[in-house]
Amino acid sequence: MKRVALALLLLAAATYAVATLNEGTHPAWGYVAAFAEAAMVGAIADWFAVVALFRHPLGLPIPHTAIIPANKSRIGGNLGQFIVTHFLETERVLARLREFDPAGRLAAWLGEPRHAEQVGRHLSAAARYGLDAFDDERVQHFIRSTVVARLDQVDVSRLGGQLLDILTARGRHQALLDEVLRQIAALIQDEAVQRKIADVIAREVRYLRYLGLDNLAGQLATSKIVAGLGRIIGEMGEDAGHPLRQRFDAFVHGFVERLKDDPEYRLKGETIKREVLSHPALAGYLHELWRELLAWLHDDLGRDDSSIRQRLAQTARTLGEKLAADAAMRQWINDQILAAAPAWIERYRHDIRDYIVARVEEWDTQELTVELERNIGRDLQYIRINGTLVGGLIGLLIHALTQALLR
Repeated sequence: MKRVALALLLLAAATYAVATLNEGTHPAWGYVAAFAEAAMVGAIADWFAVVALFRHPLGLPIPHTAIIPANKSRIGGNLGQFIVTHFLETERVLARLREFDPAGRLAAWLGEPRHAEQVGRHLSAAARYGLDAFDDERVQHFIRSTVVARLDQVDVSRLGGQLLDILTARGRHQALLDEVLRQIAALIQDEAVQRKIADVIAREVRYLRYLGLDNLAGQLATSKIVAGLGRIIGEMGEDAGHPLRQRFDAFVHGFVERLKDDPEYRLKGETIKREVLSHPALAGYLHELWRELLAWLHDDLGRDDSSIRQRLAQTARTLGEKLAADAAMRQWINDQILAAAPAWIERYRHDIRDYIVARVEEWDTQELTVELERNIGRDLQYIRINGTLVGGLIGLLIHALTQALLR
């Protein structure tokens, strides 16, 4: 385009020379000369204007030339202010957010099976990257030491007491007692167990063996034991205030309180905990457990039919479907975004402006000039071309009016 504009200027100069030499031979040459002279003036003037944007014409430090390099900082400030004012104005951004409907678009996007599969693939890839990072001896050492350190801080006795306190709340331990009693009742009703008890009793009553009554005594004693236990179990099952239940209840509550507050119990718990934590088998077990877990996860995530990836994709699709069907939830999400957006806009808007200003300031002046000229220079050359043609037409018009007035 520069060559085209320069060629027109040279053509105008050649035309002017020819027209001037032949001006006396015919009046038409005067019009041609006027056109060519004005075309040269327009072409040179517009060349000066275009070049002055980017550099000093002919290298001469003429005032108000090389406009872009000289005003780089002001251009960056104005550009940043323009973006902040016209693109990041709070009400404008909020209006766009309302039109955008983030929750609705998220629901529709997740509802698409291929998008849900993308979520599953991306999360699986991120998980595999994390697994590869975790499979480092430094990370494993850190995790082992952290886990052991955290376990060392646990008050085993108090924690056990609190756990039992939760488990025994609202008489849950009584239900456990009922189950134990039922199991005992079922056990002693078993014929094999009864025979075993009878044999043990018969061996103990040796003095009746000589009379041949040892087996009979064993059977009678076993029957009485079974009947007695059955009677006790029945009474305890029917009477919530049975003395044995109350003793069991008192024992459980007392044991729980001692676990939580008794220094002797706490000392025993700490002793057992330290013995376990200092045992080399624990570190080996944790290490092996960690490696097996990583290996299983890595193997699953690496397969085309990964169950984890399928579950993630299904979860994403289900989330999208449920969100699409729940207008109230979508409205809540949009409301939360709109409520949080002003603070975020105000917080980062001026940071964005400062970033733009700093980035423009960092640009090399020559690089900035070349890039701008490369992107808009083609259109600027049209200014030179148009200046040549329009200048020539105006010169022709002026010459024609001059001739008309002189007649």
